[in-house]
Amino acid sequence: MRLHFYAGVFVAPFLAVAALTGLAYAFAPQLDQLVYGNELTVEKAEGRPHSLKDQVTAARTAHPEGTLASVITPAAPEDTTRVVLAVPELGEKRRTVFVDPYTNEVKGALTTSFNSTPMTTWLGDLHRNLHLGEFGRLYSEMAASWLWVIVAAGLVLWLVRGRSKPGKPVRRALLPDRSARGVRRTRSRHATMGVWLAAGLFFLSATGLTWSTYAGARFEAVLDQAHARTPELNTSLSSTPGGSHGEHAHHGAPGTAKQAADPIADVGPVLATARDAGLTGTVQLTPPADEHSAWSVAQNDKVWPVHLDQVAVDAGTREVTAHNRWSDYPLLAKFTKLGIQLHMGVLFGLANQLVLAAIAVGVLFITAWGYRMWWQRRPTREDRSAALGKPPVRGAWRQLPLPVLLLGIPAVAAVGWALPVLGVTVLGFLVVDVAVGLVQRYRRSRIAASR
Repeated sequence: MRLHFYAGVFVAPFLAVAALTGLAYAFAPQLDQLVYGNELTVEKAEGRPHSLKDQVTAARTAHPEGTLASVITPAAPEDTTRVVLAVPELGEKRRTVFVDPYTNEVKGALTTSFNSTPMTTWLGDLHRNLHLGEFGRLYSEMAASWLWVIVAAGLVLWLVRGRSKPGKPVRRALLPDRSARGVRRTRSRHATMGVWLAAGLFFLSATGLTWSTYAGARFEAVLDQAHARTPELNTSLSSTPGGSHGEHAHHGAPGTAKQAADPIADVGPVLATARDAGLTGTVQLTPPADEHSAWSVAQNDKVWPVHLDQVAVDAGTREVTAHNRWSDYPLLAKFTKLGIQLHMGVLFGLANQLVLAAIAVGVLFITAWGYRMWWQRRPTREDRSAALGKPPVRGAWRQLPLPVLLLGIPAVAAVGWALPVLGVTVLGFLVVDVAVGLVQRYRRSRIAASR
């Protein structure tokens, strides 16, 4: 109860900010269409598209700077083709040129990051770190680390309270008590909303932690130990004595190494080879990093059912030299990738976005009701008035059976190791809580001695 109370008071603002920024990010595709509709879509999807080579040539004629980093084919008939350029002065970002496949007209160019528009990139950074860099990432990791603790503690408190009262326990757990008044009504609304959102909040906490700084590093270590990472496509054209491709593939960033020749002439045949190999829908073609590497062609359809197969294509021989199939991914790698897409609101399209929006709005209501409870629980008698409600009394751990303590303390330590930000903040809470208790005990003893 004390953890739920203090976490609600001090961590809830971080959760509210995460909910607001996540709500905005969930609808980034619609915002992109409003802001960049001219670049992202064509005016009329009529006739046969020009060859991919012609589209890339048009883009390079309009923007000869840098080198070709990748080409992304349209995901739908009304979408433009994206020609991504690596420009030295942009660093890790890219210049993406948008081409109308039906007219070969260059619709515009944007500075993108991981194929995301400036709007989506800005909203993503806002949700991830509030544009505060590594310091800001601690905010999001702390919110994700504490979210599941707050939800779990709240569920236990509410379900235990419901069992001690007469009536239908399921109805009490899922529906607010309309007959309640004051703080009891606020608590009922706060708790039942939490029950409805619990599964979604547990999921968002878990998936958010997978790409956090410290807990994410622990998770990646688990993936390494379980050999469950997403397999990397071998694009090496060097052969071993046995005739198979070497183990050490060239996985350099697109456009960072010197390319053996102008790749524009190969883009069409490479796409045709990938199509013959079974890659359908929108794909991303990445030129070889050097003369010893093959083209990489990857399906880019992240909406369920996902299509994420990859092939390496030797442009000289028109042969597929390596193939990564989604069906062959390790199970944990599949869950990780699908979980991230679901967290980002991509996996199920608009339905996914609406569910995330409902969860975000629910978090805002829960936070508001939590603070309202804190206000309503304040003592109002003239001789015992206080500005805010008091926290639950300390010392409940003394009533726990010894076996529970012997098992619980190592379990908490293990969770603190797996989620370092949670571990450090829990330790800080315990230190402050003990210090405050000692100070209060000292003051009470002084008062008793002076009487």
